[in-house]
This record gives sequence, structure tokens and C-alpha cells, in this order.
Amino acid sequence: MSKLLDRMGSLNPEQTPDRANRPGAVARSAPGRMFELTNRINQAEDKAIAAEAETAQVKVELEAARKQLEELLQHAGGAGAMEVEIQSLVEVPGRRRKLSPAEYAELRANLCKNELIHPIVYRPLGDGRNEIVSGNNRVAIYRDDLGRTKILGIPYTGSAKSAELGAAFSNLLAPSLPDYEKYRQFVRLQSESGYTRSDILDASGLSSSHVARILAFEKLPSEALAAIAERPDRVGGTAAEEFAAIAAAGHAESVTKAIQALVADEAMTQKRALEMARPKAPTAVMPASRPVLVGRRKICDVTVRSSVIGFRFTGKGSEEAARQWAEKFEAFMVSQVQRGNSAE
Repeated sequence: MSKLLDRMGSLNPEQTPDRANRPGAVARSAPGRMFELTNRINQAEDKAIAAEAETAQVKVELEAARKQLEELLQHAGGAGAMEVEIQSLVEVPGRRRKLSPAEYAELRANLCKNELIHPIVYRPLGDGRNEIVSGNNRVAIYRDDLGRTKILGIPYTGSAKSAELGAAFSNLLAPSLPDYEKYRQFVRLQSESGYTRSDILDASGLSSSHVARILAFEKLPSEALAAIAERPDRVGGTAAEEFAAIAAAGHAESVTKAIQALVADEAMTQKRALEMARPKAPTAVMPASRPVLVGRRKICDVTVRSSVIGFRFTGKGSEEAARQWAEKFEAFMVSQVQRGNSAE
């Protein structure tokens, strides 16, 4: 800064004094330039401070929502849990975690035989309705499969925004959550809350390698994603990365067909689906062979492929015949070359 001041001090402050007063003109005097430079620095610093404060606030909100939900789930069996009318519960579209048929059947069997260990979490809307924050599948099984009218739940008193965050982190806390479901929750949080993906991923506590696997889903064809949405458990993040690389190489259609087949066939493995998606190497066309005949007697079959001549002998004594003819071919070739050399 001192060098800049020295340079500006050496300028003539009276040089073209009227230009600085013209509309839209750039200050030419040393004091004018210094004022302009200082103003720009102050504006930049203000923007940086505001951006830093906004990022810090986002992280605070995300962390608070996660901790609040963790506390609710941790004390789910304690005080505060009460029965709530199932008909009053409303589901937010896209919030329910997609279970595989096996997972759904296992949860249904458990709820049919046992009392609810982990109450749902709901948010009273003030009009008699209660928004489900956590426990959409439990509510669906109680209502649709078991015919229950009430379910044990804990009220969530946070805002609508924090409820959305809490619902997302409720799923993220599930150890068996498929990578696609994590990806879907990130997308929902980004669109619903306005938070940046970076903030959401940072608050999730996932490793950078895990994040890379999750984000690989967004590189897949839309039709492939639609198929995965029906069975998120069928395609993991590692496979998604490989499928995405194949699609990026110009084979999106084969990737879509392979993923659709994987979702439709329980017996198919991800490895097999990846093999289906990868481009097939062209099948080598075997050159046509022609027989070498002496009268009706067949000596061998001969083929020519690029710069390779092949002779195939069959029948009794074929190995010895092949050896003898190889010696004869060699001798013949040498004689032909020598004859050509002598002719020159």
C-alpha cells in the first residue's frame, strides 16, 4: 500500500482537473484514485464478511436441526411420546424413504408382532393436521396393512424449514440407507431449503469419497434414474460411478437398459448389469479356409488373414505331416528368394 501511495503522490493532482467531475468519468488525481481504490476494497471486504456470515449461519441451522432430531430419536421411548390419530397425519411428497420389498415385509412383520419401539416424529400444523417428520413407512403400515387408528409419536416444535432438515437427516441417520436415497435427500434439501449442496454435504458428515459416489447418480440418464427410484437398493454408489462413466463415453442407452434389467430381475447382479452396459468388442470374423486338393485327396486347409498364412492338417499323422510340410515351405521360400536375388 505504501508503494501505491508513493506512486500516486508523484502524480500531478492538477492534471486535467475537470475530467474527474464529468459523469461516468474515472478519477484522475491521486486523491481521487486513492478514494476509488479504498472504496472498492471496503466493498469487497463487506461482501466477503456477509458471505462468510451467511455460510456460518447455514451451518448453524443445519447442525441445530440435526442435533434436535437426534435428541428426539434418542429419547423416543421416554417422556413426551403420546398416541396421535393416524387420520390427522399428512405426508410430505418425496419425504418417505423407499424401502425394498424385503425391507418393507420385515418392518411389517415386526410391527405386526411387536409394540412400536421408536415413535414417529410429527409437527403440528395448527389446523388439526400433523405433518410427518420421521416415520412415514411406519405410519403407512399401521394405516394400510394393520388397520390401526393411532400410533405413538413425539411432537416436533421446530419451523417448517427445520422440519424438512430433520426429516432428511432422519433418513441419513439410518445405517442401511441406499446411496440413491441419500442423493435424493440432498437434492430435496437443496431445492426445498435453498441451502447449497456443499453446506448440506458438510453437515451430513459423510466422507469425500462417499459424497463422490452419491453424486454419481446425477450423471446417469433420466430414464435410468427413474428405474432406480423404484428400487434404490438395487444400485449402489460404486456401481453408479461405473454406470455414469459408461454413459459419459456415449453409451447412455445401454446403461439405461442394463439398469432397467437389474431393477426388474432380482437374480441379476450389479456386476452382470455393468457387463451388459459396457460396449461389446467387435467379434473377430474368422477368415474362410479353402482345401488344398490333389485330385480327390485333401492335403490340408489354407487360410489367409492379413499377413498370416495358415495351414491346417487333420487326420492320422497330421502333426508329422505339418512338420514335414513346414520344412518344405521353408526350403521353397528360401529357394524363391535366392532365385530372385540371382535374377537381379
